[in-house]
Amino acid sequence: MRDVAELAGVSGQTVSRVANRMGNVAKKTQERVEQAMAELGYRPNIAARALRSGEFRSIAVVAFDADSLGNVRTISAIGNEAARRNYAIELIQIQSAGGAFGAADFSWAMRRLGQEAVDGIILILETTDATAAALRMPDNVPVVIVDAGPDHRYPTVDTHQEQGAILAVDHLLELGHPTVWHVAGPPISNAAATRRHAWQSRLEVLGREVPTALPGDWTPESGYRAGLTLADHPEASAVFVANDQMALGVLRAFHEKGLAVPGGVSIVGFDDMAESAQFWPPLTTVRQQFALAGATAVELLVDEIEGREVAAGIRRIDTELVVRESTQRWGNASR
Repeated sequence: MRDVAELAGVSGQTVSRVANRMGNVAKKTQERVEQAMAELGYRPNIAARALRSGEFRSIAVVAFDADSLGNVRTISAIGNEAARRNYAIELIQIQSAGGAFGAADFSWAMRRLGQEAVDGIILILETTDATAAALRMPDNVPVVIVDAGPDHRYPTVDTHQEQGAILAVDHLLELGHPTVWHVAGPPISNAAATRRHAWQSRLEVLGREVPTALPGDWTPESGYRAGLTLADHPEASAVFVANDQMALGVLRAFHEKGLAVPGGVSIVGFDDMAESAQFWPPLTTVRQQFALAGATAVELLVDEIEGREVAAGIRRIDTELVVRESTQRWGNASR
């Protein structure tokens, strides 16, 4: 730091303010200090800073299945909001062979985090295999949960999955379809289980027939297989698919079978992935607010880290139906 100060022609205190992003430094002075840091290869000593301040400016993000579309977008949003608040993130994925939740791996990760330089943990627990209450967290480390299902021992952020499924079902029924078929996500997923239950409950409440749900695993390939099966059911005029990627596979299967969408079958997806508007036809879908969910999780955790009171319980993030060309009124359509 003394070398940087000498090269930049400023005080050590000014270098400290620039290194710690404390502000109150003129722009030209800051640029001169940053140039001196680059020339000398100076990097702030995180451990020393933490000893002085009591914080590391680092957040651990522990995710079950960090590869899924929803988790990827949530993690991206967490990273963006953390960076905006001058926090770094450390990502740890927990998943055992065969796609099952690895409790032993999770315990190892928690022990490791108890020794790491992190100020708090965001746990993305999008699995029915484990609940937050049943898992041992490091002591005295703030925790926020994302997608934890019905167990809300910690401050929790969750997309309103039930609301989204009801929006999809109601939209199709309002178009005149007698009932709605469903391509479900994997049973290990909290989101998939909630969407499937809401679809079934909504049809039951409205006195409509509940067809047998078709299994899927979030991939377009599983949607394609489900679509081939649905094509053999002439009565299946409306389909709610648990995510947009599977809906893409359903669309392909219907095209190969000569079924027009939406002329013969209407389809609604879930997520509103960036490509959904470019499907053919453009996909009607339920939009999740991944950016808001990620930002809310970081906000809650930083409040905890900085000593502000944060109540346990769930914060629901609303969904929105985005109507495009894959749905239309049913009645004169022919399969």
